[in-house]
Amino acid sequence: MAATKPLQAYASQQQQAQNALAVQYLPAVKAMAYRLKERLPASVDASDLISIGAEELIKLARRYDAELNDSFWGYAKKRVHGAMLDFLRSLDTVSRSDRRLIKEVERQVVQYFSDHDEEPSDEQLADMIGEDLAKIQKARNAGEVCSLMPLDEQLQIFGDENTEKSVMHDELIDQVMATLGEMTERDQMIIQLYFYEELNLKEISHILGITESRISQIIKSVARKIRQRLE
Repeated sequence: MAATKPLQAYASQQQQAQNALAVQYLPAVKAMAYRLKERLPASVDASDLISIGAEELIKLARRYDAELNDSFWGYAKKRVHGAMLDFLRSLDTVSRSDRRLIKEVERQVVQYFSDHDEEPSDEQLADMIGEDLAKIQKARNAGEVCSLMPLDEQLQIFGDENTEKSVMHDELIDQVMATLGEMTERDQMIIQLYFYEELNLKEISHILGITESRISQIIKSVARKIRQRLE
């Protein structure tokens, strides 16, 4: 009985250290959540992202071994971000007909922007497509969430049933590179900053001196071109 007390004390001390480690990096999780939220529609709550991230952070703190990795946040950052993206993926409950509507909304937005240099309102889209306003808003929000996902996942969402199975990873990379090669250096920079550096539209706008609406359209246009190549 006496021998178990030191073990219990050690376990308690270790758990306290793990909890302290998680608490130490909770502000970083919150910052990540708010940064991600800036790229999402209003329907996604930042508090949900924070909750998902904090839960993952605690799990990682329990498993962390300082002897294998001397930076906890370096070890945890991608995993926490991945957990938040998993949560966003779980929001994808749209049917195939809804997905067709998302693609049509996207097409109409691009055409309208090309003609008027601004995006149409939800009400204008509803009139243009001849669809219920609530469905337009749902489709637009879903499209914004999907635009955050890696390009291969966008293909899974918007491609036909056989596309995902027929496209190998190397072919996807080839098509991405081919599409990027047709773009201007400025547009390539936008894709780099958005998908790889994970900057939001406001930050990219400040760096390149381009409106947020234009940046958004370039990002959507590139994703669409890649999907069209593969479909």
